[in-house]
Amino acid sequence: MFNFNFTNPELLKQALLHRSYLNEHPEIKLEHNERLEFLGDAVLELVVTDYLFHKYPSRDEGELTAFRAALVNAETLSDVASKLGVNQHLLLSKGEQKDNGRARQNILANTFEAIVGALYLDQGYEAAKIFITKHLLLLTDIIVANNLWQDSKSLFQEKAQEIANVTPVYHVISEIGPDHEKIFTVGVYLNNDFVAEGRGLSKQRAEQEA
Repeated sequence: MFNFNFTNPELLKQALLHRSYLNEHPEIKLEHNERLEFLGDAVLELVVTDYLFHKYPSRDEGELTAFRAALVNAETLSDVASKLGVNQHLLLSKGEQKDNGRARQNILANTFEAIVGALYLDQGYEAAKIFITKHLLLLTDIIVANNLWQDSKSLFQEKAQEIANVTPVYHVISEIGPDHEKIFTVGVYLNNDFVAEGRGLSKQRAEQEA
């Protein structure tokens, strides 16, 4: 699955085991993946921080923190997990399986962290570092070059005030879909003039996209 052969395959299974699945399968003796997620989060932060510290010796701690946040946020980690095929191997309750919205995004991100924790326990720090480097850190150049580490709303507000002396205003244009998988369309306006729109699984995400 990840080009790593686990010495203890049960660790990988546990990393993919969501709490909801155990509620429907009490016969399973494994723990859910939240302890592994806790461990993996710490390993992930150290690997990413060490990498950024050495890759960008002239950047200050504020910028490095922003780079790291862009790499380890739920959206980035869930995308990486999806590309790894984690969705096909997740052990979820029937109810959670139906949810493909923001909740699934968070589950995928948390599962990626749990996999890192499992790999760390199974093969040590270097193996976890190789895994993170191969599947996550390769995104660094794209994120930095395209300023994806910057908060879009804050940057746009700064430029709008600087150039036009106007503060942007956001309005929800539409909401479609069921509550657990609702898609928001949000428009951004300058002096009541429509500028652009964005879509997302939350109002905040749609505003960022706009």
